[in-house]
Amino acid sequence: MGFAWVRHGSRGELAFLRPESLGREDACVRAFFTTRWGGVSVPPFASLNLGLHVGDDPRAVRENRRVVGEILAFPPENWAVARQIHGTTVVRVGPEDAGAGALSLSTAVPGVDGLLTTAPDLPLVGFFADCVPLFFWDDAGRMVGLAHAGWRGTAGGIGRRMLQLFREELGVLPERIRVALGPAIGPCCYRVGEEVAALFPREVVTRDAAGVSLNLVRANRLDLEAAGVTEIQVAGICTACRTDLFFSHRGEKGHTGRMAALIAVTPMVKESVERHPQGRGEIPR
Repeated sequence: MGFAWVRHGSRGELAFLRPESLGREDACVRAFFTTRWGGVSVPPFASLNLGLHVGDDPRAVRENRRVVGEILAFPPENWAVARQIHGTTVVRVGPEDAGAGALSLSTAVPGVDGLLTTAPDLPLVGFFADCVPLFFWDDAGRMVGLAHAGWRGTAGGIGRRMLQLFREELGVLPERIRVALGPAIGPCCYRVGEEVAALFPREVVTRDAAGVSLNLVRANRLDLEAAGVTEIQVAGICTACRTDLFFSHRGEKGHTGRMAALIAVTPMVKESVERHPQGRGEIPR
């Protein structure tokens, strides 16, 4: 299993990815990863930039968030947004955090790279442009989590930290937790120094004449499997190779926008891109 491609609009103007399987049909968990197209931002943020922290016009970003929220039935005023710092801190959020970071960076949940919740209709939201988006949910659809895993977070075990909190907060064991790893930079494009490579097992490091490469997605997968997770879905797309679909910090030399990962417990099926898609199928190659 991997990710499915969902388009919205008569010409597929907006496109999203979603994990192909979210567990039981009645679990009521919904999750999405956005692409770069279908918004109002101008280059180099063209066009569906959802990050307020990259130098884009905040009015454009808020409009992009409004459009995404409307199509996915995830209104921004309900979002809980993490103010990411490339760390390993994960916190639980609740209804009182609805709207945190939705309209202003200053109101985001500070200093964290992972959020989890049991609150219904509280989308957890993070922003990405090469780092690995980690979606978590339990098999009964009672709790969801979202983590942002760059090399620091991956080396520090942010995925295992999320699993630990699922167990502490709800008593859910790793074998009952489902995980999906969204689009991220691949080893084909992710060159690192020896000091970074030394933090990872040799199975995820490649050395050749061009230098040292790191497979961040595989590093996270191996860590989660070692912790007891048995069902992991992987998008398998390199964001730096596919700047036609995604923003890439490395591929676009640091001056670019951000995609969003969103996941929520939703107790009712709602009108959304899932109910009335204009197109559905394989991810464009």
